[in-house]
Amino acid sequence: MIENSDLIALFTTLKMATITTIILMVIGTPLAWYLAKMKSRYKIVIEAIVALPIVLPPTVLGFYLLIAFSPEHLPGKLWQDITGQQLAFSFSAIVIGSVFYSLPFVVQPIQKAFEQLGDDIIEAGAMLGANALDRFFTIVLPITKASFITAASLGFAHTVGEFGIVLMIGGNISGETKVLSISLFEHVEAFDYAKAHILAASLLVGSFLILALVYLLNYTSNTSHTVKNNQSVLPKDMRS
Repeated sequence: MIENSDLIALFTTLKMATITTIILMVIGTPLAWYLAKMKSRYKIVIEAIVALPIVLPPTVLGFYLLIAFSPEHLPGKLWQDITGQQLAFSFSAIVIGSVFYSLPFVVQPIQKAFEQLGDDIIEAGAMLGANALDRFFTIVLPITKASFITAASLGFAHTVGEFGIVLMIGGNISGETKVLSISLFEHVEAFDYAKAHILAASLLVGSFLILALVYLLNYTSNTSHTVKNNQSVLPKDMRS
């Protein structure tokens, strides 16, 4: 039986993951475009910084974010001056930390799609009079939509499964910063394996379904693209 506290943790987790994913898509898309079109030798450095959370222990990133979010340092002090509330151990803190931690899972799939897109089709749109915004929504986005879905799905799933960073900068405040991974840890610590199994199985099944959806969408997109390419080389009277 799921406890009320676990349901609250579930709501907090979904809320955190949804807000984080929206923020990631907003800031990750222009960053991915910039990296895809960047020709500077510093591109490797920026890509390494973006990808750092993949290999960096979550507690390391959480530790430095905790220091930055404290009222004694500029980010935390500025936040407290503006909002009147402490940033560390708040819901806003775990969202910001999640954005840093899940950034590469959103940027990399979109960047690869932009790199494979090429410039010819975009330049053709410009020659037809489409401005930059029009070219993005009418040319770039329809062609790369599968990568956007993949990026959003991976960002959401990765955020749902966070533990180290959330615990470091958010603590364990029910209804504020306590998420499912922390509830699972608490049940294990209390040797309440029955409830731990329920949460663990839920996270396992949810993660599997998200990944299966991503692979299905990629497969469907690739199949559709292959069919269109095959039809384009056939005589008109042979196309279905």
